[in-house]
Amino acid sequence: LLIFSPICDIEVPERLSSSYEQLRSYRLVERCVHVPAREGSEEEILLVHSIEHLEVAKSTQTMNEEELKRVSENYDAFFFHPSTYRCARLAVGATLQLVDAVMSGRVHNGMALVRPPGHHSQRNAANGFCLFNNVAIAAEYAKLKYGLQRILIVDWDVHHGQGTQYIFEEDPSVLYFSWHRYEHQEFWPSLKESDYDAVGLGKGKGFNINLPWNKVGMENSDYLAAFFHVLLPMAFEFDPELVLVSSGYDSGIGDPEGQMNATPEVFAHLTHFLMQLANGKLCVILEGGYHLKSLGESVCMTVKTLLGDPVPQITGEMAPCLSAVESIQNVRAAHKPYWKWLAFEDTSFLQNLSTKSHLLKKANSNPSTEHESKITNNNNNTVKVERFLELHMKNILFPVPPIKTATTGSEGLEHFLPEHVQLVKEMDKTEIKALVSGFYADLVKEDKTLLSLGSMFVILDKILKKEVCNGIAASPTAALSAAVALRHSVRFGFQRVLCVFVGDMQMVPDTEDGRMLIINICEKEQSGKTSCKHCISLNWKEDAEGNDFFSAVLGFILPVAYSYQPNLTVIAVGPNRSLGINGISLLVALLQGLAESRMLAVIEDTEKSLMQSVAKALVGASTSPFGIYVPPTQEKVNKIKALRDQFQQEWKMLQCSGKLSDFI
Repeated sequence: LLIFSPICDIEVPERLSSSYEQLRSYRLVERCVHVPAREGSEEEILLVHSIEHLEVAKSTQTMNEEELKRVSENYDAFFFHPSTYRCARLAVGATLQLVDAVMSGRVHNGMALVRPPGHHSQRNAANGFCLFNNVAIAAEYAKLKYGLQRILIVDWDVHHGQGTQYIFEEDPSVLYFSWHRYEHQEFWPSLKESDYDAVGLGKGKGFNINLPWNKVGMENSDYLAAFFHVLLPMAFEFDPELVLVSSGYDSGIGDPEGQMNATPEVFAHLTHFLMQLANGKLCVILEGGYHLKSLGESVCMTVKTLLGDPVPQITGEMAPCLSAVESIQNVRAAHKPYWKWLAFEDTSFLQNLSTKSHLLKKANSNPSTEHESKITNNNNNTVKVERFLELHMKNILFPVPPIKTATTGSEGLEHFLPEHVQLVKEMDKTEIKALVSGFYADLVKEDKTLLSLGSMFVILDKILKKEVCNGIAASPTAALSAAVALRHSVRFGFQRVLCVFVGDMQMVPDTEDGRMLIINICEKEQSGKTSCKHCISLNWKEDAEGNDFFSAVLGFILPVAYSYQPNLTVIAVGPNRSLGINGISLLVALLQGLAESRMLAVIEDTEKSLMQSVAKALVGASTSPFGIYVPPTQEKVNKIKALRDQFQQEWKMLQCSGKLSDFI
C-alpha cells in the first residue's frame, strides 16, 4: 500500500497469510481440495460492472504515485496501487473457480480466501477497499452458466454491502440479506438505504433484507436470533439453488471496525445452518475482518464446519439484547407484505427506544478526545482479545470422535443405511439385564423389551464416552428406549439433555431438576398433560401437501433448544407420528448444531425409510431435501405464538418477535 492511504492500513496482506497459517495449524489445509485461482476475465467483470469502471481500473497499472492518488480521490475509502487491478481480477477469478467446483459437484462446498474484498463495489465505482464485487459477479455468473433462478447472498460482514444491494435491488432471483453496524445512520457508509425499510425496488421488493445493528457489542445470541427469526425462515421459503456468503469477520470480537462481541464459534453455527439450504451448495467468500487473531480463528471455525466436523458449543448468555429485538421486529414488519411465513405473524414497527437516547449523549460529547482514547484502547484491546481468544479456543475446541455415526447390526439396518454409518457390536444380554435391574427396573417390566434396549445402550455409551459423534438405534418401543436413554445420560453425569419426541410419548420422565428438557411433538393434546418449562407439548400435524414444519422448528424448537444449551440431544420417533420424513430430517439436521453435535436417534423398528433419511442427516454426507415449502396456517401460527408467549421469559431466544412490553 502507498503512503497516502493511512485509513487503509487495516486491509493488509497479512489478513490472508495469517488466516492460512491458522488453517494449517489446525491441520485443515490438507483436508481441503485445492482449487487453483485464475484471473477473472473482462467479460466476467462486465457481468456486473460498467466498461468505464473497468477501463479506469485497468489504466491504474501504469500510473505513478501522484496519478494513483488523484484517481483514488474520486472514490470513498478506496486506494489504488499499481497491482490492485491484478489482485482484484484474481479475487474475482478465485471466487468463480469455487462456484464452478461446487456447481459441478467436484466439491460439496468451499471457501475462497481473497482480497481485495468486494461487497461495497458498485456497477460504476470502487468503494470501501472494494474494486470489483466478487460475490455479485459470482451470482450473475452462476445464473448465466448454470441457469440458476434463485441465489441467496448472506452478508455477515459488519458493514452494509451497499454495492451488492444496488446491483440486485430490482432482481427477484437474488435474495440479499445483510446485517450491519448502523447506529441510526451514524456508522459508515451512513446511508438511509441501509435501514430495515429498504426492501428492494419494483419486482425485487421483498428480496432485499437489511438488519441494522443500532449499537455496538452485539453477541452470539443476537446473531443467532437474527437467523432464527428473520433469515432462515425467508431462506427456506425462498429455497435457493446456491448460497453465497459475503463473509466478513469484522462482525467478530476484537475487530476495530465492528466493535462487536461475537466469538469465532458463532460462525460455525451460522455456517451449519446455511449448509442445510440449496442441497449443501455453499460458497463462502472472504470480505472484511481486521483483527488478525479473531479473523484467523473465525475462518477456521467456518472451514471446520464446511468439512463436516462437529460444531463447538456456543458460549455466552442465550438472550438477545433489546436493541437487537427492536431491529429484528422492524425487519419482520417491513417484510410482512412479501413473505408467506409472515402472513399471520403479529408484526408492528418499534421505535428503537433503547438506542435513540444514547445518540443524544453522543451528540453532546467531545469527538476529538473520544477519537484519541479510541486509538489507545484499540492497541490495548488487540492484545487483550488475543489473550482471550487463546484461552477461549482451548476451552471450546475438542477432539473430533473417530467415528461420525454408529448403529448396530440389529434389524438388518446395515443393508440400507448410508455407507458412512459404522456398525458397532451389540451389548451382551447379561450385561443389559444387569444394567437394567440395577438402575431402570421401574421402567422395564418385560424381558422382551429389556433385550431391545441393547442396541440403544451400546450406541449411547459410545456417544457418552466420545468414541462416536452420533448414532441411530432401531427399537420396537421407542418411548421406553428414549426414557431409559435420558435417565442413563443423566446418571452418566450430563447436566442438560434435550429430548425431542415425535409421536405418542407413553412415558414422560421427571424433568423437575432441569437436567432434561422434553419437547413432545404430537397430533393431539394429550389428556392431563400441561406444558411446563422442561416438558413442552407441541401439537402439530404436518401438512399433506409439503413441509410446513419449518416455521415450528425455526420459530420455536431451535430458539428453545439454543436457550437450553444441552450436552446431548436425543431425537425419538414413536407410534402415531404426526410429522413426515422431511420434517423429522430437518429437525435432525438443524439440531446437530447443539451439544457438540452429540445426538442419539431412536426410531421405531418398522420405520425403514425414516431411518434411512435420518441416518443421511446424521452422516451429513448430503443434505436431505426437506420437501416442498408450505406456509403454516393461521391456526398453526397461533399455536407457535401462544407457546412463544408462554415461554419467552424462560427461554429467551424466543424473544425476537412480539410486543415491546414483553422484553422490559
